[in-house]
Order: sequence, then structure tokens, then C-alpha cells
Amino acid sequence: MLPVLSREQMRAFDAYAIEECLVPSIVLMENAGRGAAVNVAERLATGGRVLIVCGRGNNGGDGFVVGRRLMLLGYVVTVVLTSAATQLRGDAGVNHDAYVRTGGTVLEVPEGESLAVLTDELGRADCLVDAIFGTGLDRPITGHVAEVIRLMNDSGVPTVSLDIPSGLHANSGAVLGCAVRADRTLTFAHYKLGLLTSAGAAHAGKIEVVDIGVPPALVKHVGLSARLVERADIVEALTPRKRDAHKGSSGRVLVVAGSLGKTGAALLTGRSALRSGAGLVTLCTFADAADALDRKVVEEMTARIDPGDVAGTLGPQLVNKDVVAVGPGLGIDSRAREVVEYVIGNFEGTVVLDADGITHYTDRAEDLAFARGRIVLTPHPGEMARLLGLTARAVEEDRYNAVQECVERTAQIVLLKGPHTIVESFGEPPTVNCTGNAALATGGSGDVLTGVIAAMACQMPPRMAAVVGAYVHGLAGETWLEGDRGMIASEIADALPGVIRRLLAAP
Repeated sequence: MLPVLSREQMRAFDAYAIEECLVPSIVLMENAGRGAAVNVAERLATGGRVLIVCGRGNNGGDGFVVGRRLMLLGYVVTVVLTSAATQLRGDAGVNHDAYVRTGGTVLEVPEGESLAVLTDELGRADCLVDAIFGTGLDRPITGHVAEVIRLMNDSGVPTVSLDIPSGLHANSGAVLGCAVRADRTLTFAHYKLGLLTSAGAAHAGKIEVVDIGVPPALVKHVGLSARLVERADIVEALTPRKRDAHKGSSGRVLVVAGSLGKTGAALLTGRSALRSGAGLVTLCTFADAADALDRKVVEEMTARIDPGDVAGTLGPQLVNKDVVAVGPGLGIDSRAREVVEYVIGNFEGTVVLDADGITHYTDRAEDLAFARGRIVLTPHPGEMARLLGLTARAVEEDRYNAVQECVERTAQIVLLKGPHTIVESFGEPPTVNCTGNAALATGGSGDVLTGVIAAMACQMPPRMAAVVGAYVHGLAGETWLEGDRGMIASEIADALPGVIRRLLAAP
């Protein structure tokens, strides 16, 4: 897994390199800018026109290095500086002077100046480099610079951001007033928390890490805030079935889900559990919904819950089950609530709690801390908001803090869905998923994820099941070749065996 750093940890990382490893700060800036320039050049024909928009801080200094290096590689470079050059200090000032002395062009557009020159340059550029603000920004962008960013975003020019898109908070990923929408972000040394959020996905584009000339392993001296899952982590967690495997040894999953009119949620959860390797799946719900399921199922078994005797009808179904998935389509009425609470209060194994199951704990997340077994909660931002008494917008503005609060209040494993799904539990830093795409934005996708996690939890610890489940589910979405839409949930489920097969075949 790759380390993900907060703004403060990245500052400490740089400071350690400078003070303990004796690598001058200006060398770090040179290495970062050189690496970014090479990356830009790999995707742009020699002789192309590059426009770099620089701020007056160190991110602008990175931009000047990129400009000087691209000139050496044969590109036509122009820098637009959002302040007066006299305001530049330290390494940024040194690299401004080096860029100018080697023949670079700088057009100053400080506060109060017309932005017509920026508009003209945008009209001629083949590539736009954003070097206005780095990870240090902690105030909303307004006025002059906000208009600069608006013009950049409206230009349609392919855009590369240095370290982080200007306007994105480095820790939470919140948009501070406005933010650059980049096609690619070249982040220095390590991933930053804010890049791996929903807003990060919307603004950063493809993220690539650029070397700054010191070993990444130095992170052990400053710590990390999260870990980004790599393919090798998933390959290590998955194990081939033994030759003598049978349906019982492959995992027994009980899916407590579905209600009349919402039986599809139960079917999708069960189907994806089977597609992910569970040996036996039973769909357990109220009699009217079970009657409807009986007309549809082939591979799954069904069982009925009597609302008048939940203990007597649901209790026996919990016996000998490895994992229970509860919630999808179950309903939010009193009978469904009794069912969910019975599972949470009585099953001693792993429970995957999703959808309506989570909603029953609105404003009482602490009750989940008293569960008999281990719970994997899988909320989307709206469900997380209901658990914590927040709004979905507040959750999205700081996903890491929302997950941490949920873990603290429930004492369980929490998976927050969305671009860059986060998994966290006590005692370990959060894990961030890197797979998935917009094709997964379809009804029933979350039900499929619930089934995947349930199947994985039959074979591995529940937290790792959540991590593997999110990764595999995302890869299933990436198999869709018809663009960014049109995939339906059953197709996600049906893509799972091929995804898992390829992972198991990896060297």
C-alpha cells in the first residue's frame, strides 16, 4: 500500500529531507519541476505551446522550473504570473530569475490588471500548467485569482496541475471557493489526502506521483494519514480454492434483504455473493417478498421471516452461517427494524450492514458498538449523514473526518462509498480504494458491493474483506467498454468472476 500524507506530514517530510538529509530546498524544487516537465513532454509534441500560470508561492516556483525545463526540451513556453514579480521570495524568486535569465517570458497580471493577456495566451496554448496554489492553501479563493481560475477552466485547454489542483484543500479535498479542473495532477513525493476524495476525483483527473530526489521510505520518520491500495495488496489477500473445496467450505452467506417491490436488491446481493465465491447463499425476507423471490431464484435458497415471531423464524437461519448481509431493500418500517436489530444483537459472526439496515440506526450510531459480532458498515454519503446527524454535503466536504467519527461512535469497520472509497477501523489508518469509474453510478451497484464483501468475509478478516470488495467491485466497473454509462448492476456482478480470475493469475 502506498502512503498518503496530510499537508502537515508533507511539510515534515520536506523538512526532514532538508534538515536531516541535507538536501537543499531548492534542489527539491528543481527535482519536482524537472520530473513534472518530463511528464508533460511525454504527452506533448516537441514545439508545442505551453502556458504556465504561476502564483507567488512555492507552487509558482515549481512552475518556473517546469517552464525552464520545457524550454530546454524545445517547447514554446509562456508564464503568466498572478502577482507582481517583486512579491516573489525564497526559492520561488530564485527560480523566477533563472527562468527569465535563460530566456523565459513572464507576463505579470497582478490584482487590478486586465486579464486580457491571459485570455489571449489561453487561445494559443496546447497545454496549460496550473502552478498557482499548492498544498498550503487554507482560505477561499475570491476576486482576481478566482477569475483567473474561471478563465482557465473555461478555456478547454488540456490542463496539468502541479502537486494539487489550485483551490483544493490538501487534507479534506474541499473546494475552497473555486478550484482548477485538471486532466492530470502531478503530485510531488507522495499522494495527498485531498486528492483521494470525491472532489479530488472531479478536479485532479489522473494522478501521478513525481519523484523529488529523496527516498519515499523517509515517510517512516513523519508518519502517514492513509494508505492507497495497490493491486499487489489484493493479489496477496486472495487465495485460490483448494482442490478439495466444496460449497460448504466456500462460505455460507445469509442475505436478509428485500421487500415487496424491492426484491431486486436481495437478488443482486445474493448474485454478487455467489459470483464472488460464496458457496451457499440464502435470501431471507418476509413471506410476500419471499414468494416473489421463489419465482426468480435458481442458485439461491430462500427463507421466510414471520414478523410475529422474528426470533423463531430468523434465529434458526443464523445458525451455521459465516456471514450475514442485512439491509438492501428490506424497508424502513417497524418490522424491518426489528429484523435488523435481531441480527445485530444475536449474530456472532461478520455482518455487512447496508442501505435500509444502516438507516435504522439514524441518530443512534452508538448502538452498533454493542453488536454481538463484527460489523462492516457500507454507507453512501447520505446514509453516513443520517448516522452522524450531518448533511451529505458536510460528509463530502471532509470524508476522512466523517469516517473517523463513525468508527469512533460505532466501534466497527466503516466503508464510505464514492470515488476513492474509504475503509477504516480502530487501530489502523484509513485505506483508500483506487479502482472504479462513472459506469458504477447505477441503481443496485451498492447491493452488489454488499454481496462481494459478504463473500470475501467468508475467507478473510472483515476489514480486509471490505478493502478487497471495494477494489474488486471497482475493477468490475472498469471492465465496461461502452463508455461512462449503461452498465447495470447485474452486469457488475457478472463481471466479478473474470476480475477475480485475473487477480488470482497475477504473478
